[in-house]
Amino acid sequence: MEEVRCFIAIELPEGVKKSLRELQAQFKAESLAPVKWVDPDNIHLTLKFLGNVAADRLEAISSAMTNAVQDISPFKLEVKELGVFPNPRRVQIVWVGMSGETEKLSRLQQRIESGLEKLGFPPENRRFTPHLTLARLRDRATPQEREKLGQLIAETEFDASQSFVVDSVKLMKSQLTREGPIYSQISSAEL
Repeated sequence: MEEVRCFIAIELPEGVKKSLRELQAQFKAESLAPVKWVDPDNIHLTLKFLGNVAADRLEAISSAMTNAVQDISPFKLEVKELGVFPNPRRVQIVWVGMSGETEKLSRLQQRIESGLEKLGFPPENRRFTPHLTLARLRDRATPQEREKLGQLIAETEFDASQSFVVDSVKLMKSQLTREGPIYSQISSAEL
């Protein structure tokens, strides 16, 4: 049986991607830490990572996604502050947070999680933290490089004036290549 690596996400408009590209360029110029930058065209707001799924289950996943968006109207999100996981002294992931109608976003994510749990997908054991991943530090990054990048992020002024309307969620295919992942849409559910 063919398997498809997939996830459910909210795609970003070009204006937001452009701002994230500019922010990444600023960090690339100032940081010497070994970092894998996410291609801005691939940055999205992940609602649920599914991993490798049998191709014959994609229709049921799309249906669960469609059911989850019922009675949720389009809503507005805004790109917010910079942050890191797990903390500024041991940076592993650099991200940008979200603000705006986050209660609608959380409700949407919970409904997707619940619908997929009925299909046998285990729920996340971490609390949903809406974010856009900008970069991941490579394993070879030293503790000093991680801490220095954390300081740089803490000191960086970030104009968070980018907002956008969420009017759909997408089931996306992720094909891993040497050059990085290639994402393509499998299905969409309109709010």
